Amino acid sequence: MGRDAQQADTQQAGVNDTGARLLVLWVPDWPVVAHAKADRIPLHEPIALIEKGMVFACSAAARAEGVRRGMRQREAQSRCTGLHLVRYDAALDSRAFEPVLTALEQSLPGLHPVRPGTVAVRARGPARYYGGEQAAALTVLGTVAGLEIDHARVGIADGLFAAERAARWVGFDTRRPAGGATRPADVTIVPRGEQGAFLAPLPVSLLEAPELGSLLPRLGIRTLGEFAALEVSDVIARFGPMGARLHALAAGRDTRPATPRIPPRDVDVQVDFEPALDRVDQVAFGVRAAADDFVHGLIAQRLVCTALRIEFWGDRQSGESGDYSERVWLHPRSFTAAEVVDRVRWQLSGATRAGGFDTRRQGGATQPAEISSAISRVRISPDAVDAVGAHERGLWGTGPDEGVHSGLSRVQGMVGHEGVLTATPSGGRTPGERQTLVPWGDRPLVARDPRRPWPGALPPPAPATVYQLPRQIVVHDSRGRPVSVDERGELSAPPAVMVSQTGSRRELTAWAGPWPLDERWWDSAAARTASRFQVVDGAGMAWLLVLDDEGWWAEGRYD
Repeated sequence: MGRDAQQADTQQAGVNDTGARLLVLWVPDWPVVAHAKADRIPLHEPIALIEKGMVFACSAAARAEGVRRGMRQREAQSRCTGLHLVRYDAALDSRAFEPVLTALEQSLPGLHPVRPGTVAVRARGPARYYGGEQAAALTVLGTVAGLEIDHARVGIADGLFAAERAARWVGFDTRRPAGGATRPADVTIVPRGEQGAFLAPLPVSLLEAPELGSLLPRLGIRTLGEFAALEVSDVIARFGPMGARLHALAAGRDTRPATPRIPPRDVDVQVDFEPALDRVDQVAFGVRAAADDFVHGLIAQRLVCTALRIEFWGDRQSGESGDYSERVWLHPRSFTAAEVVDRVRWQLSGATRAGGFDTRRQGGATQPAEISSAISRVRISPDAVDAVGAHERGLWGTGPDEGVHSGLSRVQGMVGHEGVLTATPSGGRTPGERQTLVPWGDRPLVARDPRRPWPGALPPPAPATVYQLPRQIVVHDSRGRPVSVDERGELSAPPAVMVSQTGSRRELTAWAGPWPLDERWWDSAAARTASRFQVVDGAGMAWLLVLDDEGWWAEGRYD
């Protein structure tokens, strides 16, 4: 294959020879650092983060005792008896790294977070401002050292892959690359254009492709340089576009840009009442200005709020124990300031009727609701935001969905949080189990995932009408005898007639089943054994019937 054809294949795989010069900061064992600080465990002690019974990350002291990532928890404990086991929380990594990003943005604007513990930035600007790449790197290390992170490392190279490998290069000091990389203290700088020579002696396992990393050594290819020496056409033919992209990374060709993040701005608003207020109308009036600031603050960032979190704190001095109320309100489009105030009022009114507050009547007229534990603080925060351009109002109004949502939310505020419910699909074996009623406006938190396999579930289609309470019936055969099912699932006779409790008879023209259902056999109190049938009557109506120890039941109808 000629050079032009190779270049065409390379372009088809999405790689080329150009790459921006990047500065990468890496904090070794960042998950361990974050969790150790949260749990107040000294970093010099052996620590292991556990996820799904396996070691997700471990400290240097734990590695010295033989603990490794991917090891089972019991094996890790057997190797290090004094091991601190901490459950891994991915959200904690991000939260703990946010102060580091905030501090770095004071001196290095345009940061690109790669992952918690690793951040990249284009090196040209900091190098020109601080007087060189080494000075910029030392500035970064000094910034994070002020946050009590004194073991961070910096790598500078062409392309994100090479720069990150340079930051982690301390583990490969014994095989110094021929590219002439300099490493004063914890800074590794790869000269411009020498990233290929720097990466050449490093192992192929650094490509972070497990299948390729195990296959290449069996083919005799153990270093990135040996992999980069292969013909592009051969790599594409054997490993496809993904292999071609990894081949380009091994050769030092990395075109991934460092996309600057937009620092998040705090748009939460909080209103403190002193003295605390004990009337719903007073609280609603007190948050009007804060609601305006909340909406305008989001619009200034070209955002709108589609899910709103409202929190109330009660005054402990006015009640035995200060009340706390929290709820997330959803909106089909986006919240306005008036709608934010409405949700505050409705949430307080709903809590009033739920028993948390007190509504009084005098002379037959309803007085403004008085709160049993007066409100001392209200916080309004966005739980979900979206770009303002995706929620522009239409020329002919906002549509029926918003009106329906607003009306049902208002009714919910009048009758209580659990007064308006909507059905959400969920997992289960029976039609009744395959729907969960969720309060209107709440996110559906379904414990049973409908996408999972449910052995014993009915085949589709599902009945359109599912009776909340199954209707008892009688099923006879053609001779008028009751139809039953034996222990082996055999019918005594084909079902021919279905008789309701009112005495109405329906001739059955077709049937299918039985499908056995044997649930919770280990629990005598909750065990259930039944057989299910699908039948069609003479009028063409299809029914879902169930036969259990108590008799026949009509559980649903196929409308």
